[in-house]
Amino acid sequence: MRVGDFSLYNGLYGKCSKPDINILRQNAENRTIVQEKSQTFAIFLAQICIYHKCSVFLNKFLESTMKKPITIIDIAKALNISASTVSRALKDHPDISQETKDIVNKYAKINNYKPNALASNLRMSINNTIGVIVPEIVHFFFSSILAGIEDYANQNGYNVIICQSNEQYDKEVKNVQAMINSRVAGILLCLSNKTTHYEHLQEIVGNEIPLVFFFRTCTAVSADQVVVDDYTGAYEAVEYLIQTGCKRIAFYSSPLHLEISRNRKNGYIDALSHYGLPIDETLIKICDTREEAIIITPELLDTPDRPDGFLAMNDHCAAGILYATKLAKLNVPHEVAICGFSDGEIAKSCDPMLTTVEQHGHEIGKSATELLIRRIRENRENEDPKEPICKKTIETNLIIRGTTK
Repeated sequence: MRVGDFSLYNGLYGKCSKPDINILRQNAENRTIVQEKSQTFAIFLAQICIYHKCSVFLNKFLESTMKKPITIIDIAKALNISASTVSRALKDHPDISQETKDIVNKYAKINNYKPNALASNLRMSINNTIGVIVPEIVHFFFSSILAGIEDYANQNGYNVIICQSNEQYDKEVKNVQAMINSRVAGILLCLSNKTTHYEHLQEIVGNEIPLVFFFRTCTAVSADQVVVDDYTGAYEAVEYLIQTGCKRIAFYSSPLHLEISRNRKNGYIDALSHYGLPIDETLIKICDTREEAIIITPELLDTPDRPDGFLAMNDHCAAGILYATKLAKLNVPHEVAICGFSDGEIAKSCDPMLTTVEQHGHEIGKSATELLIRRIRENRENEDPKEPICKKTIETNLIIRGTTK
């Protein structure tokens, strides 16, 4: 649409003065739109845009005249703090410093923040459904966690819906959005091993939906957590391998952006250091599946100074190491010792059976659900959290079987 065409409609509609036309021409030429106080002028502009099918121009005008109210998430992004901190600051929570409260409330006032009445009303409605997002359902460890979740939830009058991310970030984001749209009472979530961005998790908090992480957690989002004592589990496993004669111990890890991986790596390194063994970075591999272990392990076993012990991220990975070691005609456990993590059915199905670190999946699920239901009840009573953010740690124990001496 040509700028000059606007003047043709001045006489037709008789609703726009010459000064208005000049304002319109100036803004059109500058490709900017300002909010015009005259409602008549707004109607006139809309009519012209519709007549000329100038949808882009019309959309920009409507966007400029219909300012979207800011949300808790918007405030959090602007002030570079978490959405939960904003929410608590607005509620005058004692855990938040006065300085932070003042900054948040000042920004909210300047930008005309209004609490989301719809979200509050939805929180007050009774919805006894808990959403659970896990990386995979077929894995024994996650199945045992789900059993703990369902048992405790059902005992307390809650239903459970389950989504799996298949270790994919994009699918995890879609799962989260589906949970929010379904208006679940709360969400239990274990991160996929590909997740490195956390905006979708902030959105859960921004919608004031109670959130509890379990097993794989996110330190960038302020929420309750239930974790395994990964550091101690790895330390004690490596210590046992050393005490039974291993000198060169390899560690197969999940991606190191995950806190669980860093904790296990630290336990592995500290155990080696405590017993005076060198840290060889060539023995630390990113490998957490059976298939990857079958590919990677022969390369290590074919070196002159091959490892004589392995600590695997999980039992599936340990089973892959065992398979590759047998193919290399090496004796397990006398030439190569192997330790896994989880104590699932696969550990008892191997020959020899796997030494492994038991993680108590059922207890993880039960504890995470207990924390979540507590937060849901606080939410429904419209109370500030009675307790600070909680991190519960489940102890591990080493199960000695046939793959170690």
